[in-house]
Amino acid sequence: MAAMSDLQAALPPMSAPVKRSVTIGGHRTSVSLEDGFWSELKLIARRRGETAAALIARIDSRRPADVGLATALRLYVLADLRQILAARGPAD
Repeated sequence: MAAMSDLQAALPPMSAPVKRSVTIGGHRTSVSLEDGFWSELKLIARRRGETAAALIARIDSRRPADVGLATALRLYVLADLRQILAARGPAD
């Protein structure tokens, strides 16, 4: 039972996906992501000196046709966080 409580303690706050409208190439579309992913996308955009809409449009323009936009955004956030962790080096 201790393993379950350890897992629960390690889980981040969770939310259902939130649908937001974005404009990509002059066209409105909706994307559903969890709050944590929306927050990270905004932070990444700010760090890169661009708007979240511009970052989303850039990711959209580079994703394969068979990969949904929400999936591409989640994978982009994951890759960005992994890059940050790798730059920090191994954990002590």
